[in-house]
Amino acid sequence: MAKRIEVSDLNIYYGNFLAVEGVNVSIEPRSITALIGPSGCGKSTFLRSLNRMHEVIPGARVEGKVVMDGQDLYGADTDPVDVRRQIGMVFQRPNPFPTMSIYDNVIAGNRLNNKRMKKAETDELVERSLRGANLWDEVKDRLGRPGSGLSGGQQQRLCIARAIAVEPDVLLMDEPCSALDPISTLAIEDLMTELKERFTIVIVTHNMQQAARVSQSTGFFNLNGVGQPGRLIEFNPTEKIFSNPDQKATEDYISGRFG
Repeated sequence: MAKRIEVSDLNIYYGNFLAVEGVNVSIEPRSITALIGPSGCGKSTFLRSLNRMHEVIPGARVEGKVVMDGQDLYGADTDPVDVRRQIGMVFQRPNPFPTMSIYDNVIAGNRLNNKRMKKAETDELVERSLRGANLWDEVKDRLGRPGSGLSGGQQQRLCIARAIAVEPDVLLMDEPCSALDPISTLAIEDLMTELKERFTIVIVTHNMQQAARVSQSTGFFNLNGVGQPGRLIEFNPTEKIFSNPDQKATEDYISGRFG
């Protein structure tokens, strides 16, 4: 089930460039943590370090610790593929596999993990995951059609269904609504609120209202200037961040007096 993530003294590099410096934070289970801050301050880089997607980039590496449920995710005996199965990711642009049917999109992760399942089991998993993503009623009559034929908002929910089908403990979402219209955005926000009963959710968003609406905790990232590392400036309950932040920089960013 949902798990807590403890991050300590995390430095994230691209080659010799220190992109994010000295992050210490505890991410609570069964809640939504929002990461906000200006572009280029390391929010998405930090997010991708949580499930070891960062190191897929040549020369990228981290120093420090990311511990989930007592397991060091960067430990020598930890398999990054395992980490990515436990910590799912939903990206900014909906990315269903275009040649695959809606049905096959949902179970793609399970197939990659070489899970042998009977047809009845996969049917049940597909329905459960699509229901979990609030998409079942819209697509149940066309499961055999390509996922790319859905609207943007539906495609993003399909990607969420695909992510939850492998039953991860944590869901990372990198600006999951930035390509969507307001109605689809609201649908995804409602969905996140439901999913937090089952998952630990971390979301990067540029939409302040979204952070205020859906999250319980908010982290504000900032950097001192171009070429400087991003830092986690403040991490607090969302209500406090938006009403009475500890740092002036947080207040300036939220109120738009910035840069």
